Amino acid sequence: MDLQDAHGWLVEVLNEVSVQFQRVPGSAIFLRYVKSSYQNDPIRSAVELFLFLFAVKYLLAPRSTSKKSYVKLTDEEIDELVDEWVPEPLVAPQTAFEEAENEKRPVLVGPTGPKSKLSNGRVVTNVASYNFYNLAGNETLKEKAIQTLRTYGVGPCGPPGFYGTQDVHMKTEADIATHLGTPACIVYAQAFSTISSVIPAFSKRGDIIVADKAVNFAIRKGMQISRSSIRWYEHNDIEDLQKVLASVVKEQAKKPLTRRFIVTEGLFENIGDMVDLVKIVELKQRYKFRLILDETWSFGVLGRTGAGVTEHQGVRVREVDMLVGSLAGPICAGGGFCAGSNEIVEHQRLSASAYTFSAALPAMLSTTASEVLAMLESNSEMLAQVRENIRTMWAQLDPRSEWVQCTSAIENPIMILALKPGIVASRKLEISTQEQLLQEMMDEALVNGVMMTRLKSMPRPINVTAKEIGWELQPALKVCIPIGLTRKELERTGTVIRHAITKVMKARR
Repeated sequence: MDLQDAHGWLVEVLNEVSVQFQRVPGSAIFLRYVKSSYQNDPIRSAVELFLFLFAVKYLLAPRSTSKKSYVKLTDEEIDELVDEWVPEPLVAPQTAFEEAENEKRPVLVGPTGPKSKLSNGRVVTNVASYNFYNLAGNETLKEKAIQTLRTYGVGPCGPPGFYGTQDVHMKTEADIATHLGTPACIVYAQAFSTISSVIPAFSKRGDIIVADKAVNFAIRKGMQISRSSIRWYEHNDIEDLQKVLASVVKEQAKKPLTRRFIVTEGLFENIGDMVDLVKIVELKQRYKFRLILDETWSFGVLGRTGAGVTEHQGVRVREVDMLVGSLAGPICAGGGFCAGSNEIVEHQRLSASAYTFSAALPAMLSTTASEVLAMLESNSEMLAQVRENIRTMWAQLDPRSEWVQCTSAIENPIMILALKPGIVASRKLEISTQEQLLQEMMDEALVNGVMMTRLKSMPRPINVTAKEIGWELQPALKVCIPIGLTRKELERTGTVIRHAITKVMKARR
């Protein structure tokens, strides 16, 4: 076949293909599109052809071209590996100090009160309980709780948003809002999870939180869950707070707008001192931050009616964006709350994990909280008696001991007694040694009829140093001052504690 014959044959084949293609429905439209595309943009036609061929190749290619690379084990080998595997423990093993502490831990028999009975039959003065107003033994509260229990049962057995909300919960929320003077309030089932859910409900990844270095563990967990950017300022140092706020504002000046929060406590759980709320509110307004205030230990203690640090320092409650508190500490009920504007509260009903996914507060605890608030509003003598007892105990401990100092505010019924810095430095006492000394002080006081406790913190994360944390809790004794003790009993209790401290410290010279 010469070249002319080959050309003729190719023309016949192309004509036959063209005739057959034109018989396909829609072929005319396709040909017009290709001609128009090629005339106007030939590069586009080439790209589309490449994509078409790539799609055809992808669809016709085998689904899996890689060979399995794992080694198949026999049943004997699998059994051998299973027998050799040892799971890691969920918690670290107890130290010798912890084992000794657990063995000597006192066990109460019966209700908690200023005078408590131990399992060995002894009756001791109890300054290790948050039962400041002796509400655990209040007969009126007991009868009210029993009536509520018979009416509503033990618990709602459902989250507030799924048939868990009862009329007593709504009444408690209204009572707290009225007591504080806020537009609205939301009640949680657990005190610890309140602040740790409120923070991530509002602050997200990319937002900024400026927090006091000494905030409690629940706040730290909330900030960790939020995944926000955390900036710390020195404990109760207003000047350092101002520097941090100014630095944040300067850094964010040319960046997209983010939410910014200041997080602090009313009475600090780990140190006992009080926040300067007036100055923090001034800085919050100047630098345009929102304020989250944890009043877990100040609600029910500070102020004319126990409304907290806002009432005590004369700060308008609307200046605090989110006011968080506990109903399980001084109130002796259970759960926690967050008070604020209607928008703040309603947002949490769908966005706060502890509210959405936890069973609602038992009705009898909700009723107890409402009853206690009514007692605080109508009986100012309760607050006055606790404050008088605080002054009596202070006179026996803080100025008269050469070994410890009280870091708490004078209004705080929880006295935090830490070894003086000079003593720690001169004797080069490490944290573990201080804890052992404090435990010996507790044991000595218990022998003499006084039961107290000590400040404890959560263990430090693995491979994290104190320098990386930025602040480390100093071990301290914790003395909780209740009503129900006479002045002589308080003076004797303070004397016993002071002598126990002196005896232990002198024995360790």
